[in-house]
Amino acid sequence: MCGIIAYFGKKDVAPILIDGLKKLEYRGYDSAGVCLLSDGNLYSAKVKGRVADLEKIALSLKSSNIGIAHTRWATHGEPSEINAHPHFDCKNEIAVVHNGIIENYTTLKEILEKEGHKFVSKTDTEVLSHLIEKFYSPTKILSEQNLGGQGNLEEAVVKALKLVVGTYGIAVLHKKENKIVVARCGSPIVLGVGEGENIIASDTVAVLPFTKKVIYLNDNEMAILTENKYEIKNFDGQVVEKEIDEIKWTAAEIEKKGFKHFMLKEIFEQPVSIENTLRGRIDEQLNVRLTVDIDLNSIKRVLIVACGTSWHSALIGEHFIEKIAKIPVKVDYASEFRYRNPIIEEGDLVIAISQSGETADTLAALREAKNKGAKTLGIINVVGSTIGREVDSGIYLHAGPEIGVASTKAFSSQVMALLLFAVFMAQHKKLPISAGTDGEKELFESIKLLPSKIDEALHQADNILSLAEKFKNSKSFIYLGRGLNFPVALEGALKLKEISYIYAEGYPAAEMKHGPIALVDEEMPVVFLATKDATYSKILSNMEEVKARGGQIIAVVNEADNDILNLTKNIIIVPKCKEELMPIINTVVLQLLAYHIANLKGIDVDKPKNLAKSVTVE
Repeated sequence: MCGIIAYFGKKDVAPILIDGLKKLEYRGYDSAGVCLLSDGNLYSAKVKGRVADLEKIALSLKSSNIGIAHTRWATHGEPSEINAHPHFDCKNEIAVVHNGIIENYTTLKEILEKEGHKFVSKTDTEVLSHLIEKFYSPTKILSEQNLGGQGNLEEAVVKALKLVVGTYGIAVLHKKENKIVVARCGSPIVLGVGEGENIIASDTVAVLPFTKKVIYLNDNEMAILTENKYEIKNFDGQVVEKEIDEIKWTAAEIEKKGFKHFMLKEIFEQPVSIENTLRGRIDEQLNVRLTVDIDLNSIKRVLIVACGTSWHSALIGEHFIEKIAKIPVKVDYASEFRYRNPIIEEGDLVIAISQSGETADTLAALREAKNKGAKTLGIINVVGSTIGREVDSGIYLHAGPEIGVASTKAFSSQVMALLLFAVFMAQHKKLPISAGTDGEKELFESIKLLPSKIDEALHQADNILSLAEKFKNSKSFIYLGRGLNFPVALEGALKLKEISYIYAEGYPAAEMKHGPIALVDEEMPVVFLATKDATYSKILSNMEEVKARGGQIIAVVNEADNDILNLTKNIIIVPKCKEELMPIINTVVLQLLAYHIANLKGIDVDKPKNLAKSVTVE
């Protein structure tokens, strides 16, 4: 998590850093800080709280055209002004901002303290500033370019980082050097290449206002920004020539466009984001076209690794691939995958799913799989992300930037991408596409109509708002579904937990009798995914059991028939479509329910407490 930004150019830097931090604040918002270099001195400001609290102080600092800034999601040390970044050395000559975790910071801190270094914060990051100070001393580091009186920031950073165990994306200033040194290992860094200015950030959203030309740093690479120039090197000091990519998004795509929150905007963007995921991927002969450079005939088993919302999409993908492509699938939490020493066999394909393409646990699982010889495929949204660069092949979602911390449109696009991949595999193996009983043509017709079906479901917004008013003060919820709707129940419960702080649990409906039913009473809302499929009659039986115990039933249904109306009047009607596509439509209305409950409770939906958008630390 955390967001860093650095700028060296011709403009006044403080407004640029503040604007960048606002765009990165979804990565962390418990504290923020800036540091500017001007006339051989460092000028800094730090606050506990949001970037808005920092803005006035930062803009009053001395004018400068070079600086670094940070918005924090706390890992080590509680949110406070002292623990906010940047962090400094003993002489206040070196400033460091950092995204990541230094796993061996305790050992390093003990060594540095014995050498006389004084620490003021409880963070792991402060170790970096003191390590760089240690190696910056001209008595310890001299080079041909720097024979007399001062150190060399670039070399000091490299020497410091070679002692570090962990992950980092860092930007470093020294008061005696008119440059910014940036380095990366495990945490994303993008360099924006402008005209007479260069900008570094954790995410392209902060770069886009200045340039669409970007370079993505790989692990163990550093960028050195000097006036009107940048240079990229590896940690051995060798210059690395890298291609410049172009961001495809526009600045307008990361604005709210009149919506109160990014999350609400992104919920309503799903008809378009699904169209973008589908664009060019189904031809007139109903063949799925994906750029997958893997011998699919050799694939005997699929392993899917993901976290959070992406893990829920993976569970739906498991149904698709086993049913349509006839290949066994196992879904793993990426955070647990490598710790069980997974068995990887010849013929295994590992699919890594991540909106950002930077999720630390998913990236670690991917690398574990690659080290054991698996073929790898990424399902990701952010072009140029680390996972996108490291997999053998990738399916990009093209859902557009997702700023809301609670994922919405990325989830629906992930589900669609997984369905396309399942059909792609089946067609490659010349298997009949037996989706339901009506076959291939009806499935593709239903896919074509899906954006309009989602739009129709979104017309339930006023009804969902009324239900939110009724249940906003509930203490807890249960979400129940069967088959493809079980992962939807998990996702619906997660959305409510994430943004409204109401405890919610998703279960397979049949498992209710194995524990959760003990919680059901007159105060307990129970959300049923009761759209019509092969399990419909069984879902009705589960609803009867809840009603008999006084539970408050909310039902997502295709129609308000007598069976449903005899059980509850709290219904959300969604259009009927092919069974494989119902999870997307059902999830959309549950996203809206969670949103409205949270908004009615006065919660900042885009910045839920303790959460950040991109989990780049383990």
